[in-house]
Amino acid sequence: MAVIQDKRHKKELVLRLKRVEGQLRGIQAMIEKDADCERVTQQLSAARRALDKAFFQVLACALQAAPQEPGARKAASGERIAQAAELLARYG
Repeated sequence: MAVIQDKRHKKELVLRLKRVEGQLRGIQAMIEKDADCERVTQQLSAARRALDKAFFQVLACALQAAPQEPGARKAASGERIAQAAELLARYG
C-alpha cells in the first residue's frame, strides 16, 4: 500500500486533521455547556465533512502512487484501483 510521500500534501493533511481536532474539542465544549442540539449537529456535520475530505485525499494518494518501473505501471494500476475499491468498501 502507498504512503504519503509529498511533503506539502502531508503538511496540508496534518493541518486539516488538527483543525478537525479543534472542531471536535469545540463540540465537546458546546455539549458540556448545554448548547442547542441543532447547533451541535451543524458542527458535527462540518467536522464529518472535513474528515471525509481528509479520507478522500488519502485515498487519492493511494490511487496516484506510481511504480518506478515503466513495465509494471499497467499491472500496478489495476492493483491500485482494487486497493482503492477495498478501502472504499471497508471504510467509505
